[in-house]
Amino acid sequence: MSPSRPATRAARRLPARTRLAVAAGRAAATLSRRCGLGGGGIIGGRVSLLLDPHVLGHLAAGRRVVLVTGTNGKTTTALMLAKALRTLGPVAANSDGANLPDGVAAALAARPDAPYAVLEVDETYLPSVARQTHPAAIVLLNLSRDQLDRVGEVRSTERDLRAAFTENPGAAVIANADDVLVASAALAAARPVWISPGPGWRGDALSCPRCGNAVLHDGDHWSCPCGLRRPPPHWVLAGSELHGPDGRMALDLRLPGAVNLVNAAFAIAAAHEAGVPVPHAARAVESIEAVAGRYRLIRDGARSVRLLLAKNPAGWRETLRLLGTHRPVVIAVNGREADGRDLSWLWDVEFERLRGRPIVASGERAADLAVRLRYADLPHRVEPDPVRAVAGFAAGTVEVVANYTAFRELNARADHD
Repeated sequence: MSPSRPATRAARRLPARTRLAVAAGRAAATLSRRCGLGGGGIIGGRVSLLLDPHVLGHLAAGRRVVLVTGTNGKTTTALMLAKALRTLGPVAANSDGANLPDGVAAALAARPDAPYAVLEVDETYLPSVARQTHPAAIVLLNLSRDQLDRVGEVRSTERDLRAAFTENPGAAVIANADDVLVASAALAAARPVWISPGPGWRGDALSCPRCGNAVLHDGDHWSCPCGLRRPPPHWVLAGSELHGPDGRMALDLRLPGAVNLVNAAFAIAAAHEAGVPVPHAARAVESIEAVAGRYRLIRDGARSVRLLLAKNPAGWRETLRLLGTHRPVVIAVNGREADGRDLSWLWDVEFERLRGRPIVASGERAADLAVRLRYADLPHRVEPDPVRAVAGFAAGTVEVVANYTAFRELNARADHD
């Protein structure tokens, strides 16, 4: 991605229909906030898209756009990247995680003069958003099962992304060389930038997405008899040390866990493609302390509550590593449309690793979760209300792990208390 300066506002003069759509969206957002219905961004973007289906393209024109997608880590990586790019100039970003087209439209409309845009995009919408915004770069973190009833089979997503990269030959694609599905898709890109963050979740890529044969793993490398194999990485994350084209550097993050080191590596590599010096990008990334409520610590007298988000087996794999030893854990699972109503993924989570600590099954689908815990032979109690579940512990730190809508509601309740 060339670091040359993006177009000025004059070069991005909006058509009359787009200006009307943006104004109507802002009015709808303001009304939503005044009525206490939320921040208003999503409804504002939805109104804008309804009045002008091409609003994304018009709002993105003349900017350096970077799209961040993947199953897990989008919000954190996008926030890190936006902070790094702000060393170059103002950035439009949907840092609240509203990653469908309405949220993307709202983010672009909120910062019409920003020459840069970092946009988190749901992986199923990436092809259409890329088609309209003509990104300078796309970050693809990982691919695994998520919301099967909405997203569908992950290999279908891989094929759609592969086609999207072919359609956008001007975009640098910063991609995970260790993820078989990601590599298969990103090999179609004209300008791939490969990152090796280390082996992650492999449960959805035991067979080759191209030919169906078993994928063979040998240490850090993987290959298939059909010729698909791990590409040589340009960046390598080894523990907390990032090795890149300009040398190596140690990362010292304020955010916890190995998974955030991975997110940081992708953000730094993408920022480097945009012309941000690696030390500047690293300092920006290291300064981040919170991400849309993730890892939030809430103190209530002698009790502390830490909020964590996990919404699929791959995400749970990393979250289990973050849990404090022997701390009680409240697992809150909802099954709304935004979560995916198919909860079969619960059977692929290693809940057995929670043995030896107090466990509460909570959320609207607490009964489904309780069945899974019972089969894991884990003692637990059931309390559908997560707040009441937490209140059952008198002192110390309680870990609350919630899927998407349960997590969002707990954050909202914490903001109002």
